[in-house]
Amino acid sequence: MLNSKTPRILIARMSAIGDAILTMPVACALRAHFPGAFLGWVVEKKAAPMVREHPAVDEVIELERGWFTSLRGIRNTKAILRGYRFDTSIDCQGLTKSAMAGWLAGARTRIGYLGRHGGEITPWLNNRFVQPTSSHIVDRSLELLRPLGIETPRVDWQMPIPESARNWASDWRRTLPARRVAILNPGATAASKMWEPDRFGQLAQIIHKRHGYRSVAVWGGARERQMAEWIVRHSGGTAMLAPDTNLHQLAALIDQSDLFVSGDTGPLHMAVALAVPTIGLYGATRPGDSGPYQQIALQNAYESGSRRHRRRADNTAMRQIHVSDVCAAIDKIHQSQTSQSQRRSLAA
Repeated sequence: MLNSKTPRILIARMSAIGDAILTMPVACALRAHFPGAFLGWVVEKKAAPMVREHPAVDEVIELERGWFTSLRGIRNTKAILRGYRFDTSIDCQGLTKSAMAGWLAGARTRIGYLGRHGGEITPWLNNRFVQPTSSHIVDRSLELLRPLGIETPRVDWQMPIPESARNWASDWRRTLPARRVAILNPGATAASKMWEPDRFGQLAQIIHKRHGYRSVAVWGGARERQMAEWIVRHSGGTAMLAPDTNLHQLAALIDQSDLFVSGDTGPLHMAVALAVPTIGLYGATRPGDSGPYQQIALQNAYESGSRRHRRRADNTAMRQIHVSDVCAAIDKIHQSQTSQSQRRSLAA
């Protein structure tokens, strides 16, 4: 399809921080297949920090939220994108705004989803379609690369963390005497995705006794800080409050940890991308679609209904996940790690 050794390719994945992380394998696969390509990524400002400085991406094009809702915003975006002379766009989001970015950019080849993942007016804006066969968003996004001759790419993340953030996290880690650190993340974008803070506190006590973890409750904003403080109060002295962090510092802090437990939210995918053993807790979303990629997801009940209903629901489904369920998953991780260590010792 591409008639040049230096194609100019636009990745369109715009809004949520977690979704931006889940799309990083697309950038890595494109760079591996087209080492001389110019790769751009169009993203809204909220998620931009996760994309900036990614080693596979040449240019991050940041847009204001709602840019596509006014004629002025559309015209300005068109002027910006046309300047890059993209010949191919990849609509990884399947929404009007992500497909519109490729169309406004003037990309001759605009790849998007066929079927239910190609929503809204994307069938009229994209012109090359892929019928995905995978359920998880990582694998589904990589299928969009098939028209470019990329069939079975290696899943790689290469999450960018500035050296300053890494140094900060290393200094912080040295202040903790524990050999193992577990990050507990109680926050989420909706109540239906939140696990009870007192259960996180109980979990901290049990995994300290069983496996020697010192738990750290992370937070962002006043409401999540209250939840994190609640965890600390109910942990019997086995958990501590995380320092205030920006997104890069949070990623660096997670990278210094040995376990991550969270509901369905962006930091969960940070942990997966950083190869930290991760347990995702699910009630209002399906882990088969956006769960912790090739890691552990727990779901005992599902809050069915429309997306709007699930956003407004309480955490009834999440409360069906018990502390014992999470402890059993952590025991399983340790059993697997022990088995791997024994195999390496025998091989040596």
